[in-house]
Amino acid sequence: MIGGTADTRRVAVWRDDAAVPVPAGEPVMTAFDAGLGRGDGVFESVHVVDGGTPYLDAHLERLARSAGLLDLADPGAAAWHALTEATLHDWDDSGEGALRLFLTRGLGDGTTPSAVALLAPVPDEVLRQREQGVSVLVLSLGVPAGFRREAPWLLGGAKTLSYAVNMAAVRHAHRHGTDDVVFTSLEGRVLEGPTSTVVWAADGELRTPPVDTGILPGTTQARLFARAAAEGWPTAVVPGTVADLLGADAVWLLSGIRGAAHVHTLDGVRLGDGGLTERVRGLLAR
Repeated sequence: MIGGTADTRRVAVWRDDAAVPVPAGEPVMTAFDAGLGRGDGVFESVHVVDGGTPYLDAHLERLARSAGLLDLADPGAAAWHALTEATLHDWDDSGEGALRLFLTRGLGDGTTPSAVALLAPVPDEVLRQREQGVSVLVLSLGVPAGFRREAPWLLGGAKTLSYAVNMAAVRHAHRHGTDDVVFTSLEGRVLEGPTSTVVWAADGELRTPPVDTGILPGTTQARLFARAAAEGWPTAVVPGTVADLLGADAVWLLSGIRGAAHVHTLDGVRLGDGGLTERVRGLLAR
């Protein structure tokens, strides 16, 4: 849950083709909304830096793709830009923010989707994990690596509101004294984190798993790989195993708000980073 007091949070809802600011403590959708009752919707989390959203368009592209996978009507980039501007109005840009964009099926009749934007300060725990790194537990997602590619009804690659399993995995990790999770397939291939993309460095390359396993395409990972390649740091999209992560020069969990969180412990095994985390963060901060 994104923190912040009522006076540090902002809310805007799309109504009658306009972005309407709403007090943070007031309701913005009906209790009959399919997003609430069935988790039938998609979302994006966007980093707010210096009062702006420099990576918004990449998130909107992914939001549109997720909406398409759910056959969900998307109000379009102009509407999301308007909602973003409505929440950023009067925002104190001295700190970082987390902007969350929600699109639900609304009443489920196909004509009344709900679009909402929420803005709040980045939680202290997220900042701590970015700076200090994370301990990670490996958990099986329970499906073969290629299964979701052949099963579109499983919505592989869509960032949906149905995050109950993801959050249960994180709570399981916390009960076992760790911060986060790396999911693997039934045959042991590395997939992703509950809210992140897995990236590791090995043999002079930056590597990440292929999205044809049904994982979410990472906007932060894509930005990192583009900037690394431009500076002569080779990148590769390859299958990986837990053994590959344990033998890597460094492992990170990447996400839009947290950035690059170095995995310092994986299933109880301490991992180093060879000074590469500073290099990765430098590329992302450009």
